[in-house]
Order: sequence, then structure tokens, then C-alpha cells
Amino acid sequence: MPRILGVDIPKEKLINIALRYIYGIGPSNAMDILKKAGVESTKRAKDLSDEEVSKITHVIQKEYKVEGDLKREISQNIKRLTDISAYRGLRHRKGLPVRGQRTKTNARTRKGPRKNVALIRAPAAAPAAGAK
Repeated sequence: MPRILGVDIPKEKLINIALRYIYGIGPSNAMDILKKAGVESTKRAKDLSDEEVSKITHVIQKEYKVEGDLKREISQNIKRLTDISAYRGLRHRKGLPVRGQRTKTNARTRKGPRKNVALIRAPAAAPAAGAK
């Protein structure tokens, strides 16, 4: 199983699919990386030579933010928004959708499971004394 930037990529998959297991690399980035490294996208990950793996790693390190650096940058951006009390930052802080989605219905992924509100009922009135 080849390791690229500390991530084990699946050996049986095509290399353009296997590269997507690295956080921050999607379909178009994977094809660009392979093109710049001069590796065929129809190869399986297990068929890559050490030289090809090092070319791919070099291209990724040189031109893309992936894994820890990308996660750190994203979290810093969110922290900046919350610190300056921007609208988007407040939505992040409250755990609500950030990009303008509706919240009256849906938004369950962001809001979490429903919280049941207990219904408080008035105690039942005592039956009248003269009733049978």
C-alpha cells in the first residue's frame, strides 16, 4: 500500500481515484497532479514505481495545501470569523447553517437531533360532586 504524505492510499484502485483519499484532493486536483507528475491516470496504485510516487509527492507538496495544513487554515478562518463577530462566525458558534439555508425545516445535520419540548398540561379538574 503506497504512502503519500503520510496517507495510505488503496493499492487496488486507479491512482486518480486513490489520490482522493488525501484530504484536500478531489477529482480535478487528482488529474492535474498526475498530469504535472507525468503519471498515467489508468495505472493502479500498486503498479506505481518509487520514482512515480516521489514525483506525485513532490508535486503535491510544492503546489497544494493538503491534510494538516489545510485543516489548520480552515479552522483559523472560522476562528477569525467568530472573533470578529461576523454573521458567519455567529452561525458557526451557534451550530446553525452558515450559507443561508433554511432552518425552519431541514438543517438537521447542522442542528443535530430534535430536542423534544415537554408539553405541560394543567391538572385534570376534579369531577363535580353531584355527577354520577
